[in-house]
Amino acid sequence: MSRQPRLAPETENETKAWVRPIVKESLSNQAYSELRSALMRGRLKPGDQLPLRPISARFGISATPMREALTRLVVERALMLDARGTVTVPQLTRDQLLEIRSIRVDLEGRCAEKAAICATEEQINGLEQIHAGIAAAQREEDFLAAVDLNTQFHLELCRIADLPVTYEIVEGLWVRCGPILTHLYDSGVPEGWDPHPHVRIIAALRAKEPEEARSAMQYDIENGGQGLLDYVSS
Repeated sequence: MSRQPRLAPETENETKAWVRPIVKESLSNQAYSELRSALMRGRLKPGDQLPLRPISARFGISATPMREALTRLVVERALMLDARGTVTVPQLTRDQLLEIRSIRVDLEGRCAEKAAICATEEQINGLEQIHAGIAAAQREEDFLAAVDLNTQFHLELCRIADLPVTYEIVEGLWVRCGPILTHLYDSGVPEGWDPHPHVRIIAALRAKEPEEARSAMQYDIENGGQGLLDYVSS
């Protein structure tokens, strides 16, 4: 009987160092991440249904890991179960949106304050590039791109602050708001901002002015979402 060839000891050890069993939990995590991203970026809308087997087929995975991913998002209240037991994208109420906005004012204001102390020149330049992309997308009336970049700006600023627990909470709030973010420009592009709050934030980071960074972020959140308020109030 022929014997299977063995790897040399060094090669075998190197292989063990990176090889991990592929288990259904990894598929569940991947599906969870993709769904969470789709929610945060407004690719899923309020009222959209996610029936288990069709959505599993679209992802090319079995029902079990998809069920686990959907259940996690339901527990986080990013998704909900309707009366028939179908997973559905919820609609935010005005009160919920105002509460989320209030929490963001506090937490993202803290992140802006901390970022003004620790941000590097490279990180600040990155934020400046993102904001330039937002302005360009608005001029071209590519509002989907503008929404994506605005989300990226806020979350990147929170990453720079290096407050991981706060970042996790803030990201969860953006996931909750994501399905309605395409309505951000329902009232048009905000006018009369001179300078734009993002520009104020970037300048405050360069000057290492924590209070100005917090103030600019709070102003941005409180005054930049009228389209969302109009949508949930209609």
